[in-house]
Amino acid sequence: MTLLVVLLLILFLLFGAPLFIVVGSAALYSFKVSGLESAIIVQEIYKLASAPVLVALPLFTFAGYMLAESRAPQRLVNISNALVGWLPGGFGIVAIVASSIFTALTGASGVTIIALGGLLLPALLAAKYPEDFSLGLITTAGSLGILFPPSLPVIIYGLVSGVSVDKLFVAGLIPGILVIVILSSYSIYISLLKGIRSEAVGFRAFLRALREVIWEAPLPFLIVIGIYTGLFTINEAAAVTAFYVFVVEVFIIRDIPLKKIPSIAKESMVMIGSIIVILGVALGFANFLVDQQVPMKIMEFLKRFFHSKYSFLLALNIFLLIVGCTMDIFSATMVVVPLIAPIGNYFGVDPVHLGIIFLTNLSIGYITPPVGTSLFIASFRFNEPVIKLYIVSLPWLLLLLLSLLIITYYPDLSLFLLNYIHVR
Repeated sequence: MTLLVVLLLILFLLFGAPLFIVVGSAALYSFKVSGLESAIIVQEIYKLASAPVLVALPLFTFAGYMLAESRAPQRLVNISNALVGWLPGGFGIVAIVASSIFTALTGASGVTIIALGGLLLPALLAAKYPEDFSLGLITTAGSLGILFPPSLPVIIYGLVSGVSVDKLFVAGLIPGILVIVILSSYSIYISLLKGIRSEAVGFRAFLRALREVIWEAPLPFLIVIGIYTGLFTINEAAAVTAFYVFVVEVFIIRDIPLKKIPSIAKESMVMIGSIIVILGVALGFANFLVDQQVPMKIMEFLKRFFHSKYSFLLALNIFLLIVGCTMDIFSATMVVVPLIAPIGNYFGVDPVHLGIIFLTNLSIGYITPPVGTSLFIASFRFNEPVIKLYIVSLPWLLLLLLSLLIITYYPDLSLFLLNYIHVR
């Protein structure tokens, strides 16, 4: 009977049933066969809704949707080009940097590929970058920036794991920069190999690009400095961000007419509502797994095969890469984190470092075949076969895996700044 239910749920998922229905059904069935009260799921949704840090999610999402609806993507590309476009591989680096910042602000891979892809791909091709290189870069860049504030996946990981969100944001800075540097190095290599010349932007063009972003450029610094100096909490940072973006885009730059704000708010809240429902049922299912001592059983199994932290981390990375390409990052966080957190603790992995490893894996999962989300979004956006995107994204995937190994086995990259920046 249980096997039949599992097969039916997989079939529903393949035919496009909403994820929260599949996960919720699995949770309800599991509680029923175990003789437990299914009301626990409702209790978990209530606990989730009453969590103080949850206030940050709709505010950051609303701000991200306003930025996506404005001309901010074009201005972000312009200033990035003015700052680093003169370097070898310059416009490739521009695409990587601009996408990282935009993903951090919007918190969604699909939004980045859709909003920036139409700007960056023609520009890369016009600059004589190979088509395969350009498609692979745009597809990959859609999941960069997840480690930077005010990334929603970081906030949700902190909510589920109990690890300080502020500490996670501090810990993610150096690993996030490392990923950008490694990918930028590949862009430099391709430009030198293909003889692609970069041109410096004139001083007047630089000033024009700077004037364009004079109101939006301070936003990331405002968030980072405010959180890390203790000026405001993550919830207060979210409120400041939403209010600041609203005032700038509607009343100062006037990219968005005031009458359009209700529709933007509606779209952003529909997204947040769906995330909260998925999180609620996933948390209920995770509660069942913990109640059935699944983490302890997994730990006992692992003890027989892995006797050191390093071998465990290798197995963990393989497992998380599979999870990352088969589940969305929010559901994966709710289901998987309660399972791996006690195991990581047993093997002596710092909880903050474990969070950075987890989030890095899940960001790589976006472009991991066969079902990485970014691969299908890019296929739709650029009208290219998904098989082609598997191939063109492969060099970028290998570079991300190299970054992951460095982040995994050099924990000081994640923990170094925490020794110098006091956060709650």
